[in-house]
Amino acid sequence: MSKTEMLSERANKPETKEVYAVYRQNLSRYFDEVEKNITQYIEAISHLQQEFTSTCKNVMDNTIAFHQDVMTKSGLGANLPQSYLKSINDVTDEFVKTSSLQNKAVITAIDATRQNIKTFNDNLKAFTSMDMSVIQSWFSSWKPTRNP
Repeated sequence: MSKTEMLSERANKPETKEVYAVYRQNLSRYFDEVEKNITQYIEAISHLQQEFTSTCKNVMDNTIAFHQDVMTKSGLGANLPQSYLKSINDVTDEFVKTSSLQNKAVITAIDATRQNIKTFNDNLKAFTSMDMSVIQSWFSSWKPTRNP
């Protein structure tokens, strides 16, 4: 948001001097801006990750093609014994399984964290209400009572 847009936005809002209204107004403006940017960040990171993955794959493909060409032109054999092929395939299978388990664990941890934050958010009103009741109780003890 440009400085002109921000000034214009502020000019359209009624000015208040009450401290909590000012806090709420400014927090609202801040979080509105944060919410707008989250989508952009996620999209930019996703594009960066896709480009990085594509580049890594391209590097590997070109490296293999280069080595294959060198081996073919040199006349050296490029065949592996069956035991090597089995070992390489087994290691790759285990790596893929481990990667899949790791991804599931990370997604589960992220989901659990999100749920914990949601639970905290859902319970916040109850905690605030309880705190206000405690404060009201304290104040009522300090406040002198009038006898009619």
